[in-house]
Amino acid sequence: MDALTGLFGLIEDLTWGWSLIPLLVIFGVFITALTGFVQFEFFTRMFRVLSGKNQTGDPNAISAREALLISVGGRVGGGNIAGVAVAITLGGPGAVFWMWAIALVGMATSLVECSLAQLYKRRQPDGMFRGGPARSIIHGLGQEYRWLAIVYAVCLIAAFAIGFNAFQGNTVAGAVNDSLGIGRLWTGGLLAIVSGFIVFGGIHRIAKAADVVVPVMALGYIIMALVIILLNIGSVPGVIISIVSNAFGFEEVVGGGMGAAIAQGLRRGLFSNEAGLGSAPNVAATADVRHPVSQGITQAFSVFIDTIFICSCTAFIILLGDVYVPGAEGVDGIVLTQQSLVSHLGGWAQYALSLMILLFAFSSIIYNYYLGENALTVMTKNPMAVNGLRLIVILIVFLGATAPGATSVFFFSDPMMGILAVVNLVVIMMLLPTCLRILKDFRAQLKQGVQRPVFNPDDFPDLDIDRTAWTGKAPE
Repeated sequence: MDALTGLFGLIEDLTWGWSLIPLLVIFGVFITALTGFVQFEFFTRMFRVLSGKNQTGDPNAISAREALLISVGGRVGGGNIAGVAVAITLGGPGAVFWMWAIALVGMATSLVECSLAQLYKRRQPDGMFRGGPARSIIHGLGQEYRWLAIVYAVCLIAAFAIGFNAFQGNTVAGAVNDSLGIGRLWTGGLLAIVSGFIVFGGIHRIAKAADVVVPVMALGYIIMALVIILLNIGSVPGVIISIVSNAFGFEEVVGGGMGAAIAQGLRRGLFSNEAGLGSAPNVAATADVRHPVSQGITQAFSVFIDTIFICSCTAFIILLGDVYVPGAEGVDGIVLTQQSLVSHLGGWAQYALSLMILLFAFSSIIYNYYLGENALTVMTKNPMAVNGLRLIVILIVFLGATAPGATSVFFFSDPMMGILAVVNLVVIMMLLPTCLRILKDFRAQLKQGVQRPVFNPDDFPDLDIDRTAWTGKAPE
C-alpha cells in the first residue's frame, strides 16, 4: 500500500506539483490570443442562453440552457465556499484578483474544449448525444489514439465518479452534523437515495434536477452576498483597492506577498472553474444546438458564473467582515466563510449555508456521476456496466458520508485528475486548428447577418463528424 501511495504521490507531484498549473495558464493565454480574444468578442452573446431560445426545436433534447446548468452545478461546489477562503488565508486579498484573471483566460480554453466536444459528438439510438474529450480523441485524432481515450476515461471515472463523489458525500454529512446535529448515517442514507433516483433516470432526469437545484442554490448564495455588500457598501471601494494592491505587491498582508497571491489565486481559480481539465466538455456535448461554437460560448459563460459571480460572493462575504484577520492564524476554509456570514447576518446564516452546501454537493454528485457514465460508454456498450457504475456511485456517496476519513480518496483522485488534465490539454492543442476552422465559419455567418449560425457538416468533408447529429435524424 505504501508503494501505491508513493506512486500516486509522484504522479501528483509531476502534474499538480509544478507543471500543470503553469501549462493551464500558458495554454489559456495562447488560446486566447489565437482565437482573437473570443471570450470578450462574444461576451454579450453568452447571456442569450438564459432566454432558452437557442434550442433547435426538439422538446425531448437537452437544451443549451440545461447543459449550462448541469455544468454550473458541477463547477460550483466546495471550491467556491471553502476554496476561496483558503486562497484568501494563504494568499491574501490579492488572490481574488488572480482568480478573476485566470477565469477570463479559462473562458477561452473552455470555449475551445467544449466546441470540440460538440463537433465530435455522436447521436445515440435513443436520440441523445454523447461526446467529450475521449470521443474528440477517437474521431478527431484517429482510432490509433484510442488508447489515449481509454486512459482519459479511466482517470475521469476514478477522479470524478469515485473520488470526488466520496468527498462530496463527506462534505455534506460533516456540515449537516456540525450545524444541525444530524448523524452522518442519516444524511448518507438520504443522499444516497435521492442520488440513486436521479442517476437511474439518465441524463434527462439529471438535466431536470439541475434545472431546479442550480438556480436555487446559486441565486440564494448570490442574494445573501448582495445583501452583505449593500449593508457594507461604504467599505466596498476599500476592499477592491486592497484586492488590487495586494495582487501587485503594493501591500503585503501575508508571507510571500505577491507570489503567494498569484499562486493561490491561480490554483484555486483553476480548481474551481475546471477550465482545461476536460470535465465540462462531457456535459457540453449533450446539448442539441445549431452550431458547436454556440455551446462553446455557453460553457465559457459557465466559467464566468462560477468564478466571477460565485467565488466573488465568497470573497466579499469574507473581506467585508471582521472575522478574517490578514496574516493571522486562525479559522480558515469553510469555517471562515460560515463565521463571516454569521457576523454579517446572524446565527441563522450558518443553517442557510449548510443548505447551500447540501445543494452544491448534490449538484456536483449527479454531475460527477454523469462524467463517469459518459467515460464508461467509451470503453463498453454493455448497459449492465452503466447500471453497475450507478450502484457503485450510490455506495460511494453513502460510504463517503458515513466515514469521517473519506477524504483520503484524494491520494488517488487528485493524481488521476492531473493525468486527464494533461491529456486534455494535449488534445486541445492538437485539435485547435480544427476549432479555429469552425470558429471562422461561425464568425462568417454572423458577418452575413445570420443571427443564429447553423453548422453544416458538408462544409467540413475531411472531418469524422456524425452527420445525424446535425440533421435531427437518429441513426438507423
